[in-house]
Parts: sequence; C-alpha cells; structure tokens
Amino acid sequence: MNIQPILTNKQLYPYLLKARYGIEKESQRVTKEGELVTTEYPKKLGNRSFHPYIQTDFAETQMEIVTPITNSVSELFRWLAAIHDTVYRSMEVQEMLWPLSMPPALPKAEENIIIAKLDNFEDVLYRRYLAKSYGRRKQMVSGIHFNFEFDDEMIRKMFELQEEYVNYYQFKTDLYLKVTRNYLHYRWLTTYFFGASPLSNPRYFDGNEYPQEPVRSIRNSKYGYKNHKDVKVSYCSVEQYVADIHQMVEEGKLSEEKEFYAPVRLRGGSSVADLANQPIRYIELRNIDLDPYQPYGISKEEVEFLHIFMLFLLWTDEKADPDEWVAQGDQLNDFVSLEAPLAQTACYDEAQRLLTEIREFIEQTKLAVSTEILDHLEEMLEDPAQTLAGKIYLDSQKSSQKELAVQQGLSYYKKAWQAPYQLAGFTNMELSTQIFMFDAIQKGVEIEVLDEHEQFLKLTAQGHNEYVKNGNMTSKDTYITPLIMENKTVTKKLLQRAGFCVPQGKEFTNKKEAYTSFAEFQNKGIVVKPKSTNYGLGITIFKVGADEKDYINAIDKAFNEDDSILVEDFLTGTEYRFFVIGNQVKAVLLRVPANITGDGRHSIKELVAKKNEDPLRGENHRTPLERIQLGSSEQLVLHEQGYDLASIPSKDETIYLRENSNVSTGGDSIDMTAAFTDDYKQVAVQAAQALDATICGIDMMIPDKKLPAKSPNAYGIIEANFNPMMHMHCYPYKGKGERVTMDILKLLYPDFIE
Repeated sequence: MNIQPILTNKQLYPYLLKARYGIEKESQRVTKEGELVTTEYPKKLGNRSFHPYIQTDFAETQMEIVTPITNSVSELFRWLAAIHDTVYRSMEVQEMLWPLSMPPALPKAEENIIIAKLDNFEDVLYRRYLAKSYGRRKQMVSGIHFNFEFDDEMIRKMFELQEEYVNYYQFKTDLYLKVTRNYLHYRWLTTYFFGASPLSNPRYFDGNEYPQEPVRSIRNSKYGYKNHKDVKVSYCSVEQYVADIHQMVEEGKLSEEKEFYAPVRLRGGSSVADLANQPIRYIELRNIDLDPYQPYGISKEEVEFLHIFMLFLLWTDEKADPDEWVAQGDQLNDFVSLEAPLAQTACYDEAQRLLTEIREFIEQTKLAVSTEILDHLEEMLEDPAQTLAGKIYLDSQKSSQKELAVQQGLSYYKKAWQAPYQLAGFTNMELSTQIFMFDAIQKGVEIEVLDEHEQFLKLTAQGHNEYVKNGNMTSKDTYITPLIMENKTVTKKLLQRAGFCVPQGKEFTNKKEAYTSFAEFQNKGIVVKPKSTNYGLGITIFKVGADEKDYINAIDKAFNEDDSILVEDFLTGTEYRFFVIGNQVKAVLLRVPANITGDGRHSIKELVAKKNEDPLRGENHRTPLERIQLGSSEQLVLHEQGYDLASIPSKDETIYLRENSNVSTGGDSIDMTAAFTDDYKQVAVQAAQALDATICGIDMMIPDKKLPAKSPNAYGIIEANFNPMMHMHCYPYKGKGERVTMDILKLLYPDFIE
C-alpha cells in the first residue's frame, strides 16, 4: 500500500500532530554524594505492587516513574514534573535520583545489589531468575520507555482514504508493524543523536566482555542489557510476533513473555496473546537513554522529534524483506552505539539523507512544526560534540562522570525542594489542590483533572471513583451542606438552636435600611460582613464602635460582595480555626491579622513591601501565605488607628492592617493543634454535626483557651466554612503543621491508605 498519497491528503492535516504519549522512566536512588543508597523503598509511598505512578524495577534502589497516558507533549511533561516532585520529596531528605542511564559505582559483591522487596513473591522469583540469567549488575542500567499511539481519528481517516484493506483492525495493525520495522531499522539515528551512556562507572562490568570506552551508548550496544542471542522474534506479522514469543517461552529461552527486551514492543492488551484478537494499540520504544541535562531524563524537543519520526517512518517505504530489514537495523545500531562519541559517524551520508527526507516529508504534509528541531539535529550531525554522548563525555573530562551526575542531580534535587508546598506542573492551580494532588500521587490514587480552573478532580483507587472540588468538597457532604454554611444567617440559626454560642445581629437586603440603622450599632463593637462569601472578602470589624462615615464605607464594601449583609456583635477574644473531618478535629490554627512591625525608619508602605518579599507569600492561594494588600480595607483600619501609608511606626511597634484574621487577606498562620484540650475540639465537631457537615472549618472566638469550654462565654462560633483552606494548616507561618489533605484522602479511601 502506498501511504504517501494518503498522508498528503488535506483531510488528514488536522490529525497528523495529534497523538497519545506515555513515559516509564527508571532511575537509581543515590545519596547527594552520588553513592548508591542502602535504604529500603520509601515508606511514604503507597504500595508499589499496584501504584499507578511510582514503582520499582529490578533493584530496591531503582525507582520507576510512570506517567498516565496524555494527549499532548505539554501534558506529558506536567505529569513528569509532578511525579518527580513527589518522588524527590518522598525519599529520605539526603537522597536524590541519579540522572544517568549507567548506574553509579556498584557494590564490590554482587549480592549486595538488593533485589526489589515486593509483596508478590512471584515478582521476586522473576527478579531472582533475571539475576541468575543476566547478572545483577546488568540489571542496574536505567532508561526511558516511550509509549506512542497515533491519533485514532487519523488512522480511521486513513482507512477511509484507501481501498486495499476492508478490515480496519488489520489496517491499523499493519500500519504499526510498518512503523515498528522502520524504527528498528533506523533507530541508529536516535542512538547517534540521543545516546547518552558513553562511559560506565566502577564495577558495572564484571570482568567479562566490555567495550572500548568512550562510546555513544553502552546501554544500546551489545554490551547493554539484552536478551541472549538465541532469542529470535519476527516483526513480519503480528501472528508471527506472538507465535515467536510463545515459542521462546516454551523452549525456555524466555522465562515469560515480559522477559522479551526488544528495542520496540508491540502493545495491544494486557498480554502478548491479546494481540492475536485485537489490533496493536501503541508501540513502546525502549531504547531511550536518560538525558542528564534534563530534569526528567528527556527533553520536549526529543519527544517532538520522536513524534515527527514516527510519522516519517509511516511515510517512508521499507527497502528489504521485513526480517532482513530489521536485522540490518540491529547491525547498524550496534555499530553506531560503539562509535567514539566525538567521532564523525560512519553513517553520516545516510543520516544526512534521512534528515533531508524528513524535511521534505514535513513540507509535503504541511506539518505545523518548527524546523528548529531539524536545524539542531543537523548541527549535531556536523559536530558530534553537540550530541548527548559528546556533551557528557566532554563534561566528564573536566572532572569525572560522577561529578557531572552529582552536579546535575543536585540541581534537580534543589528544584524539587525549593517550594515543597507546590506541585510542579500544576502550580497554576490553588495551593490546597496542589498539596492534595501531591498526596494522592504519593499514595497511588489515580488523578484526572476534570476542570483545572474549577479545581475539579476525579480520583480512582481499587476501582472506586471519587469526585473532589477544591481538595475538600467531596461526596461525604450532601449538596445542601455547603449551601447551609454559605448562608451565614442559616448557619447562625442552626447553631443557636443546637445550643451553641453565636453573635447576635441583624440582616439587611438594601443599603438605605442599613445606613439608617447606624444608631443601633454606633456605641458597640460590630462586624459588618456579606451574608454569603468566603476568604474574608467584604468584612469590616469595629472593635469599639464606628463613626458614621466609616460605618457607611463598611456597608458599601459588604454589599459589593453580596446582595445581603449582616451586622453582628463583635465577640472579644482570640480567633481560632478548627478543621473538622468526620468526628475529629484534625488541626487548629491561630490566624493573626495582616500586620507589620516598625523599625523606626521605614513607612508602613515600605514595611509592607519588605514583608511581601518573603517567598512564602504570593497571590491567589499559590503559596502558604498571601501578600499583604494596601487597598481601601487596609487603609480604613489604619485610619481608625490614626495612621496612613506614609506613617513611620516606632521600633518594635506592631501595626495591624486588617481586623479580620484570614490568611487569604495577608494574615499570619500559627499551628495550635497541640495547645487545645479535647473539650474545645469536641465543640467544633458537634457544631459541624449540627450543620450536617463532614468536612468544614469552624471559626471560634475564645477569650481564654485555658478555661473549660463549658464555662460561661468561653467561646463564640463566628463562622462555619464549607471550603476551608488547607494549605495554611499544612504549611503554617509558625508551628509543625498538620497534613489535613492526607486526612481527607484517608476519609475517601480508608481501606487503601494507611
């Protein structure tokens, strides 16, 4: 079948650059000094036997990072970033990932390479068999398996545009077989550009055969981790592929089908046998070395090239019998992989021809891709020092390959720990959701981001789905529960009827009525707030009464946030947030209103700017603390104290810029969980139960927390929150912090998460 006229048909243009990608990336755990660790698999991670994102390869030290299937390169790298962040911050604090395919120095005694301690004994037995058959040292090499699937609409459209096939499944399978055979023939090209294992480290080779180093890729050469020479599998048809693998198993040349370590695997179902009854769904490229100059072992440029290359391999014709075509590729790849990394490849002319043909293919199919990728590849072809193997070798000569690996590994380690409250790849989402997603990834709960803007997630574990919004709005609360807490009038009525102390006040639905009621409130402390709002928006507090002008300003501000407002008594004391999950208080927080401390030299405006330089402070809930603003609310509070933005406070004088203590308006957070006795916590739990809430934040004003909660006027509940911020409990300004995000995961999956 002539594919080229089909690929140049305009109907196909919208689909050519669509695809599905997945990556499985192996890396060794090492110390920050570059030594192989002796520690066991991180206890913080979920069960690796069925973890969707983080598993173990051969050895106890060898992590395997697995992305979900993604529909774009950008999405693929988001998940690579997020899972790497999770892995780094789940290991011992002095551990990092080794960025090279070739392992670090291995133990002198091979038995000191510890086989992965898995729950399933059959998996352990399989690894013992591999150790005996190939040796433990050979197993320690790492790399990337790149899963690639053409867009299904593209293949269906191609099927419609041809006349030779009547069976769609056979058509699809034959397309993938053609690409696979061509890749196996031309994979030496990727070895030249992206081979990245020029040097071994001590004790990888055990004294038997070894290459004359440096080379382009030890891992992709005959000295890498390969099947024994008597393992022969044909790619001429899927039937022959399946039959050959089964025969290898029957003859004892493979222990089982997964021992087939070819550079490309055909994928269709859960086993090779499934390919006999269904088409190839995707192909797995297994010859990608780790790129130590990239934090996730592979660059976006390389992935984009592989996509273009897959299309080109679909376009270009095979020039020999299928088995002979693949065999030629094996010979070429072994030759190129063992060339010196700084030498001009003997396949230079062929490489130049291929790059020219790829350019022509891009032009004829009108692919909307940048030619910069090919420009860079041509530079690498002309100058081998620019290839990955060339760069690694040259940089290793400046000190050593170990020093290069440690330098690169430490840079990625520091990046992962730079902002431990964030989840790389998803930093545009709210911080509480980021932390919640981190915990879910860590424990092996699958995540699908349904709506990024709305922070809407789908979770899956053990076949059970849960839907979560904002990290804490779950199926454990009914639809009516957040509506109750959103309406502060209803909340107060229900709590008061249940016997809880709440502030008294009055509700207004129009400004005129609220203005004329000033006389009722002018001589006492009051709080003016919207009836239904969150994050402390539109709230003004007058601790000792207000003049009429300030009162009217507060009324206007509250009405800007809602059609109804409340004016309530101000309760004296200290405000605390109790975070309730089920029948327990999981965290208690003291929130101090936005403030600055004077130094006798700088103005309030300057002191605020200086405090906002703290890297923990940001905006829109992307950091543990919010930047202090200098809007009308803050200036009103300053005015009441006799200050303005130009005022210069005395040394050590504390000036408050807000009356409300919300962290979302620049306040400071202090963990007080251990400081409270159970009686106050029980009040918060019972208040949540009165509102029929499973997850909520209860705000209490407490004059003296040393007094028993049953004492007269010991507390007053000023608010209940249906979407309480979690990041301020996880990463407080002061104190230990409480991982309430993990508590919610345990609530949703009590039998799955320990």
